[in-house]
Amino acid sequence: MLVVIANDLPPAVRGRMKLWFIEPRANVFISGVKDAVARHVIEYLLKSCPPKSGLLIFQRISKAPGYKIYGRGDPRRRLTEISGLQLVLEKDDPVI
Repeated sequence: MLVVIANDLPPAVRGRMKLWFIEPRANVFISGVKDAVARHVIEYLLKSCPPKSGLLIFQRISKAPGYKIYGRGDPRRRLTEISGLQLVLEKDDPVI
């Protein structure tokens, strides 16, 4: 399964995404593609989207924690890793 969230996608990429995914909201795509197809889709997105696209890609994997997150550009939420666990920061406040 893949979930793709973007700030802005090029029209050609967005049109192609609609072949594989449903788009419940603008620039939010969800699909249950197989793992081999998911890898090709991720490679295509990372290669074809400029950094201004602000991509966040969530891929289901069989190992703990059950997902892998890819990012490209400047998404509205920042990615971080704590003890090997990928997380999306809601607020980026400095820890005191």
